[in-house]
Amino acid sequence: MDMSGEERIAAPRDAVWAALNDPEILKACIPGCQSLTMKSPTELEATVKIKIGPVSATFSGEVTLSNLNPPMGYTISGEGKGGIAGFAKGGADVRLIEDGDGTILAYDVKAQIGGKLAQLGSRLIDSTSKKLATQFFADLGEKLNGAAA
Repeated sequence: MDMSGEERIAAPRDAVWAALNDPEILKACIPGCQSLTMKSPTELEATVKIKIGPVSATFSGEVTLSNLNPPMGYTISGEGKGGIAGFAKGGADVRLIEDGDGTILAYDVKAQIGGKLAQLGSRLIDSTSKKLATQFFADLGEKLNGAAA
């Protein structure tokens, strides 16, 4: 699965960068995130519960940040195992572009899934992925706007 897009966040680029590197903000913004622990400045451990169609699964995995270029962007990659539901692994290149008093967050995602999840069909997985991404950016924007107020 490949997905790319842009979201405008009404906050300065430095604030968006800080939020994308804050485990508490990320935990609050990632749909279904049950835990997110910073193991090092570039390694995180996460547990996320998601439902895609009839399959509900809790994924445990590790996330790595690389190609760090503060405050312009980074590459985030990870792999999670969801038991009988299967696995998910992938990464995203994230770029932050100043846009007046806001920031354009551009992303390119590549992901692979296996197990029961892979049997659901690409349309269901793509639509759910887009919905989860939309929810993440809405929550991130809300957190940043709340912090600015």
